[in-house]
Amino acid sequence: MQSICLVEGVRAAGVREGKYGVALIEASGTAAAVFTKNQVFAEPVRLMRERMAGGALDGIVVNAGNANVFTGVQGYGDACRMAEAAAAVLGTVPERIGVASTGVIGRYMPIELVTSQIAEAGGMLRSEDTAETDAARAIMTTDLVEKHAAVVRNGFTVAGITKGSGMIAPNMGTMLAFIYTDAEVPAPILQKVLQTAVVRSFNRVVVDGDTSTNDCVFCTATGRRGTPDMNEFQEALEEVCVSLARQIAADGEGATRLIEVRVTGAPTEEDAAKVARTVVGSPLVKTAVYGKDPNWGRVIAAAGRAGVDFDPDQATVAVTDGTRRVLLANKGEICADDVMHPEALVDAASLMDGAEVIFEVALGAGSAAATAWGCDLTEQYVEINGKYTT
Repeated sequence: MQSICLVEGVRAAGVREGKYGVALIEASGTAAAVFTKNQVFAEPVRLMRERMAGGALDGIVVNAGNANVFTGVQGYGDACRMAEAAAAVLGTVPERIGVASTGVIGRYMPIELVTSQIAEAGGMLRSEDTAETDAARAIMTTDLVEKHAAVVRNGFTVAGITKGSGMIAPNMGTMLAFIYTDAEVPAPILQKVLQTAVVRSFNRVVVDGDTSTNDCVFCTATGRRGTPDMNEFQEALEEVCVSLARQIAADGEGATRLIEVRVTGAPTEEDAAKVARTVVGSPLVKTAVYGKDPNWGRVIAAAGRAGVDFDPDQATVAVTDGTRRVLLANKGEICADDVMHPEALVDAASLMDGAEVIFEVALGAGSAAATAWGCDLTEQYVEINGKYTT
């Protein structure tokens, strides 16, 4: 599936050796980025917070297998060396190279291997499906599939790739996203629209509630196809980010089902988002979905601890698979229980047997809405993370 290589001015490549991989993406233009909110953050995040003030990039280099976190002066120097190696390959200066890392925290970088992989990737840069697939696969860790998205509008394209599967919480997660457009967008405006898109997509994904040290979302605009309508551009960018976010949730470590929580009737959009994130992040909700247990009390209980004021007697809860819908509770009235409405519980359980489970929560406290995404919690999650470094 081609996405970033649809964008005019983008070339990509990726190489992998065991658990270590490098992706190299070439694209020159204005650029913006959003980073993790964790106070313990990766050395490449430190470097890029300094350098992204320039608002322009010629390329991005990403390594997998080592997160380069808690590595101090040596780790910062290794991030700089990655930028220098990529700049040499792309014929630019290190200050115009984006750097990102993912992998194990608290280990020093195998920098000689990484720089040799950068040189190898440099000789493979091209604009075609296989190039993008190589790049997406090179940065996978516990991901089971590569993740792509593209939106083509009249006059421009927005597209991206991402990686992410675990250590995913509302402030992004162990997720890296690289988004490109051939629209012409000034760097300050690009930063503003990217931040909004991230809030409405990656910041609403919860796999396990842990906020990573390495989260980053980069967006580069090559400007090859002129200035877009900014409302249309914002919509396209958000559509790409939401698609990538949903793919991360669906590929959560050990996951068998995607969970979507749609909250309506909230006082503000952020209130709606708080409730949606709290419900989708609840371990009790996640395990109920895994067990196909229509224990909807867990949903309303999680909504109640989100820190948003609403009257439970005005709230409505339903479950749907996108086609069929079962009302579980309606403004204080129980609509699915073991005694009065057992058939509704049976119907609800049947809706939870598919690949996607959607909960609808109407608070009755306003007119704002928001959606969040996550996945079920399974034994496989414990298996993966119990032996992550061994």
